[in-house]
Amino acid sequence: MSDEQQTTGEGDTFISHLVELRNRIMKASIAVIVVFLGMMPWAGKIYDFLAQPMMAALPAGSKMIATGVITPFLIPVKVTLLVAFLIALPIVLYQAWAFIAPGLYEHEKKLVAPLVVSSSILFITGVAFCYFFVFGVIFKFINEFAPKSIAVAPDIESYFGFVMTLFIAFGITFEVPIVVIVLVRLGLVTVEKLRAIRPYVIVGAFVVAAIVTPPDIMSQLLLAVPICLLYEAGLLVAPMFVRATQAPDEAASEETT
Repeated sequence: MSDEQQTTGEGDTFISHLVELRNRIMKASIAVIVVFLGMMPWAGKIYDFLAQPMMAALPAGSKMIATGVITPFLIPVKVTLLVAFLIALPIVLYQAWAFIAPGLYEHEKKLVAPLVVSSSILFITGVAFCYFFVFGVIFKFINEFAPKSIAVAPDIESYFGFVMTLFIAFGITFEVPIVVIVLVRLGLVTVEKLRAIRPYVIVGAFVVAAIVTPPDIMSQLLLAVPICLLYEAGLLVAPMFVRATQAPDEAASEETT
């Protein structure tokens, strides 16, 4: 084969990969859009569900306010779009997996697929934990701490920004086991070393919790304790994951040593 033919073949392959990537992105986007459009008639109720932890902590008859002209429309739409993305996430992940899987070896598929699925589940679990447990503690603390001379009426845009910040914080912190597993699997650090630095991880967990959550001890514990427990879970799972995802040559070299 001539150099010109080889170059042409590589160019065709690159273009075909781009076309495949575009098609996968379009399919994932269509899935999110379809779910979003199907949920739009209930956008107001979806936002009410998001606001329920705050409303439960406020005095009876209290309501949130909207200071922007289009804010009462825009914020529920943003919330609905995010919920639609979470609902369509299995399809989005499948499209991503269908794109990268043909180029992976069998042991690499064993490595990537569990990480993608488990990281998604952990992120959603972190968001759910924040909504169902943490918000009740935080908003109750804020309402009880507020002076009686102040009428608490949160702006819906500020509330949206606040809850999204905590959702992201808890979603990311629940990825601690994945971080531990990846570090061990790539050989960047050993399980023994991670166990040795456990006291520093515990201190770091409480520092992060103090920065992210409001200044009450219960909210900080609700973030710091899960981080520590998830770190321990990562230490337990990492050795099993390494053994399950080893390439044949890695397993053979390990047996000879």
